[in-house]
Amino acid sequence: MTESPIKSSPIDIPEIPVEIVSEEEMALIEAALAATRSSLSSSVAPSCPSRLSLLSTISSSQFQSNAKSTETITFHSKRPLSGCSETQTINDVEDLGNLGRAQKKVKVPKSLLYRFRRKKGLAVTDITSTEWCEKQMEFSLLRGKPKKTKAMEAGTARHEKLEEEVIKKVKIHVKSVEDIWALKLMNFIVGANQLFFEGMTRELPLIGFLEGVWTVGVIDEIRMPSTGNIRNPLLVDTKTRSQATLPSEAQKRNGRLQLMCYKYLWDNVVSDNFPSDHFFDFFRLNPEITLSKEIKEQTASSGFPAQI
Repeated sequence: MTESPIKSSPIDIPEIPVEIVSEEEMALIEAALAATRSSLSSSVAPSCPSRLSLLSTISSSQFQSNAKSTETITFHSKRPLSGCSETQTINDVEDLGNLGRAQKKVKVPKSLLYRFRRKKGLAVTDITSTEWCEKQMEFSLLRGKPKKTKAMEAGTARHEKLEEEVIKKVKIHVKSVEDIWALKLMNFIVGANQLFFEGMTRELPLIGFLEGVWTVGVIDEIRMPSTGNIRNPLLVDTKTRSQATLPSEAQKRNGRLQLMCYKYLWDNVVSDNFPSDHFFDFFRLNPEITLSKEIKEQTASSGFPAQI
């Protein structure tokens, strides 16, 4: 068997353009490579590729003069190394030794507690609403609370009626944030006195510093039945329902959690370690401010020592 040679057609070889680099241009390139090599060998990890190949492939058309050549090398050296993390920033060839130090700052999103409750404290209902449905609580903060339904309005009216049975409301106009907090503290003192002398009060506002977080809440009802010399407060939470059915186990658990938070808050309030200085700082209150005349008159009429 004989083998016959394969006749091949002539191959067109494209002409490769050749550019001659002058000695002056080569000297500039070698100087830049030497500076880059010394910096990379002392600080850059082997897994991070350098730009030596990029610098060595710069065409001679970019080097028309010494000044222009220097500017071109500086421009390429300021670009980040290919394959390296984008969090690194290089200002010049001489700065390559500080690659490990220069890192991009990553912004950490602030918590919902900081964004929505940093000026008025965490409410007990915030805790129970989060336990009931975290996503619903998030939507209510970001998108606003849903409109009140007829069942919700009926529940609000029921709470107001129960409050009017034991407390007489008085409308007072406030002029500052200090006036608002003065009213809250005064309502707490009046309610605590009513609890002590009458054995029951309703809609009692509370505020305490729990686990490093300022927490606020309003207890629906507190009773203090007397059994001899022992008087233990009994916390009551009123729940209204749109249907005449018993609540589910999940609803009962949520109600128990709310009462436990109120109990924890109550124990914190009746103790003698209320951080008043931290209270003024957190809520940005001025302890030396003069309250409005209407607030002082109401305070004096309630039996508290106040200058009118």
